[in-house]
Amino acid sequence: MKEKKTKNETWEWIKALLIAFGLAAIIRVFLFTPIVVDGISMMPTLSDGDRMVVNKIGYTIGKPNRFDIVVFHAPEKKDYIKRIIGLPGDEVEYIDDVLYVNGKAFDEPYLDQYKAEIPDSPLTEDFKLEDKIQSKTIPEGHVFVLGDNRRKSKDSRHIGVISIDEIIGNTKIVFWPIKDFGIVN
Repeated sequence: MKEKKTKNETWEWIKALLIAFGLAAIIRVFLFTPIVVDGISMMPTLSDGDRMVVNKIGYTIGKPNRFDIVVFHAPEKKDYIKRIIGLPGDEVEYIDDVLYVNGKAFDEPYLDQYKAEIPDSPLTEDFKLEDKIQSKTIPEGHVFVLGDNRRKSKDSRHIGVISIDEIIGNTKIVFWPIKDFGIVN
């Protein structure tokens, strides 16, 4: 009798572990996944080595928004983290370190720290979208992304617009290191 009880208990533990691993796999594949920031292209917002949670379902039920921080498959077979600056149909240009989308100037408060450190020269060089992607507007189904560390970022200025289908998800939560734990904008 005791042997049967031990076998039942063992089987219950095995089932519980299989269910737990199965749920974890489903959550990771379809809903959320961790990612490690690799490099300095998103400084000062994100630092090299920050660990973040990527929301994979956000764009399956919604659309990307301007200034979302997204993770996407880059042409180099690597995942990049950048900020969406332009959406499909937008005209984007920088003049005197100011972002203009469809002729309207936008504030970028996440760049204030770097701009204060280099007051005599622009953080983002002047450009028109047409100079970077040979189109006046961002094509349907694509976004234009930039890293916050504009002088040291390989982004849409270099690799072109990003297909929305290549976006893994958006990210706002840093969970490691503990000192940086929280939501980023």
